Amino acid sequence: MLDISFRIIESPDQLPPGADLEKLADFFHEKMKPYHDTRADVVRGLEYAFDPARGGFLVLAQQGEEIAGGLVMLDTHMGGYIPRNLLLFVAVEPSLRGRGLGRSLIERAAERCEGPVKLHVEPDNPAARLYQRVGFEPKYLEMRWSRK
Repeated sequence: MLDISFRIIESPDQLPPGADLEKLADFFHEKMKPYHDTRADVVRGLEYAFDPARGGFLVLAQQGEEIAGGLVMLDTHMGGYIPRNLLLFVAVEPSLRGRGLGRSLIERAAERCEGPVKLHVEPDNPAARLYQRVGFEPKYLEMRWSRK
């Protein structure tokens, strides 16, 4: 059994020693590969979650002093057609994958949320199976238009 501790963090001043914003940004950016966002986007997501005017939180999993996994949830302040919560990032240390840590992060975050939760996942991402096992269901096909 893994000796993992979990904590919900709503502001940078609640971060434990050795887990500052820079280290968290590096962790999410590196551990989500190849389905990662830019490091700058990860930083912006963390800043959004910790901004009291916007809202969100981090679920941090640690094995001793080391980051074992994390989840960033944002409050969209919407409802109805757009769920109130957006599960922005989930990352688990690769050597700890397949042991239920991702599920534990998601379940802890879901307990903390009010209202429904949405997430975006690429169709070939193996994590999609985990999301479906914990209760997420496909709803829409996302389409984007970009200026060139």
